[in-house]
Amino acid sequence: MSSFAKNFTKGVVRSNPTFVLMLGLCPTLAVSTSLDNAIGMTAAFVFVLVASNILISLIHSFVPNKVRIPVFIVIIATLVSIVDLMMQGFVPALSKSLGIYIPLIVVNCVILGRAEAFASKNGVLDSIADALGIGTGFGLAIVLISFIRQLLGTGKLDLFGHQLFSIPGFSDNPISILMLPMGAFLVIGTLLALFRWMGVIKND
Repeated sequence: MSSFAKNFTKGVVRSNPTFVLMLGLCPTLAVSTSLDNAIGMTAAFVFVLVASNILISLIHSFVPNKVRIPVFIVIIATLVSIVDLMMQGFVPALSKSLGIYIPLIVVNCVILGRAEAFASKNGVLDSIADALGIGTGFGLAIVLISFIRQLLGTGKLDLFGHQLFSIPGFSDNPISILMLPMGAFLVIGTLLALFRWMGVIKND
């Protein structure tokens, strides 16, 4: 397996930020009430992660060790500001729904962690593979959680204003607790237990 494929696969499975590392759970818990939010957060997260990994990989050898963390944060904050302004301009409804969780990407421990632990020590291509893998792992996790919460919590599945399908009879009496904050904990906990029981995801 090539280095690129190895780094990508590791981010999706062995280092999945949600189900293995259990990092960045705040946005996952908060915005996973709909597929719209999940897709929007994934797009913002992946853009910032990939772009920051590329930039940090390119400049890390020129940055003094004493100021590397502040420099990384400035780069990430700039990218997040770009994403936030673009979402406000082009998808204002989604931007309003995601709210404060877009600006909070600046302090997301997954992005800063990959910058410090990987991008600052590896080449551009490997850093891109790492970012895409971690981003894909995050996206798959939050989309799966959102799918379960929205479908069982409302009895139907909507995507950007279009109803994909509904469960006949169930939409009148859904498991509405899944749309509450504690519902996210229940879904994540159940998925963690299921994946480990199946051996799909393991901690090294």
